[in-house]
Amino acid sequence: MSDDSYVFEGPADEPAAPRDNNPPLSISELSFALKRTLEDRFGHVRLRGEISKVNRHASGHVYLTLKDDKACIDGVVWKGQARGLGVQPETGLEVIVTGKITSYPARSSYQIVIETMEAAGAGALLAQLERLKGKLQGEGLFDPARKQPIPTFPTVIGVITSPTGAVIRDILHRIAERWPCHVIVWPVVVQGEAACGQVSNAIRGFDALKPGGPIPRPDLLIVARGGGSVEDLWCFNDEGLARTVAAARIPIISAVGHETDTTLIDFVSDRRAPTPTGAAEIATPVLADLRAAVLDLDRRLVRAGGRLIEERRTRLRAVERGLPARPEDLLALPRQRLDHAGSRLGSALHRNVAVHERQLITVAGRLSRGVLDRALERRRDRLGATSARFAPTMARRLDHDRTRLAALARALSSLDPKRPKPGFARVEDDAGAMIAAAAALRPGQTVRLVFADGSRGARIDGDGDSPPPARPRPAPPPRPKAPPPGQGDLF
Repeated sequence: MSDDSYVFEGPADEPAAPRDNNPPLSISELSFALKRTLEDRFGHVRLRGEISKVNRHASGHVYLTLKDDKACIDGVVWKGQARGLGVQPETGLEVIVTGKITSYPARSSYQIVIETMEAAGAGALLAQLERLKGKLQGEGLFDPARKQPIPTFPTVIGVITSPTGAVIRDILHRIAERWPCHVIVWPVVVQGEAACGQVSNAIRGFDALKPGGPIPRPDLLIVARGGGSVEDLWCFNDEGLARTVAAARIPIISAVGHETDTTLIDFVSDRRAPTPTGAAEIATPVLADLRAAVLDLDRRLVRAGGRLIEERRTRLRAVERGLPARPEDLLALPRQRLDHAGSRLGSALHRNVAVHERQLITVAGRLSRGVLDRALERRRDRLGATSARFAPTMARRLDHDRTRLAALARALSSLDPKRPKPGFARVEDDAGAMIAAAAALRPGQTVRLVFADGSRGARIDGDGDSPPPARPRPAPPPRPKAPPPGQGDLF
């Protein structure tokens, strides 16, 4: 079959269309061809520029523009990469980014997919730090009023630092030398992109410990790292880490870098130490100094007590010199006053009784028999009126209670098992106990039937399934004999 069989042939009267060696492409074909070409040619590029037009989408992706003095290029940071960037994109920040060049076919534009981002220099890092410091300071995170006091005598100290190196050894040695206590070390990396996340997790982990749990809760925390460049210490300028330090419920001492180094957590922590060793000194008192101070206070207390006793002894001796030679001389005058008062007491009592007797006679003379009778009559009338009001009520209450008592007596009489109703009988055993069920009876058992008008003995014969025995017909009474002839009736 020739190639002509694949060409559409029109009507016979129209000439065949000439074949085209350059067929047209669709817009999509061209766009995706350019996309593949860009990605193959510029699969990994490194650009330096200034960030502008930062747009953080609700999906978590970050869209931005990189520019210099002559050109610009759009950039995108996917959600998974945005959290791990060494520097968070901000407008006006000069950065160095790495990624691949690709195109966005829907807009016929090219862009860079950013994988890493770092500040272009120390100047840019410090500018970003100053903007972040101003933001957190405006929120009140640097306010001294919100900082917690450092405990004077800590029992447990938590240290967040690298488990290797001189920092942890210096801290442990200094604490053991000054104030031996329990130290818990949470190992973390202190440099790089993962450092801020690990330090934040350590602070939250210590903060989540419960008092009295299997792992003791620290009284304070020390976040420590040795010295380094601005880039080395940059992880401690992370905004998320700063907010975690500010929100911690345990007091935190920051000891990052040397005395001249300053990071963001130094402003939000409760106390800043110039060096890790200085943090250990801030966190702990000196046990030897405390012992010396206690001994000095003890000596001062003994001396003060001795001086006080000596002063009291001197004053007592001075007072003693002013007293008479014999104790009887002190009691002579009070004893004389007591005797004089006792001698006047009897006559004073007689005079007092006489005065009250005269007053009583005067009052009794003013009282009369009629006054007393009238008062008694008023009391009697008041009592009679009160009794008259209560008499009908008490009578009605008494009648009502009498009626209720009679009804209860009738009910009790009708329900008394010892008084069967006519037509009913109570079954008792030999001991006189009532039998209430047929199952309690056995063949041949002697029982007693108690009726309302008397009782009779009986014996149980047969079981419950056999028919009751036929009652024997009573024999007719004997006919009276006729009297013998000649003998009349007496009546």
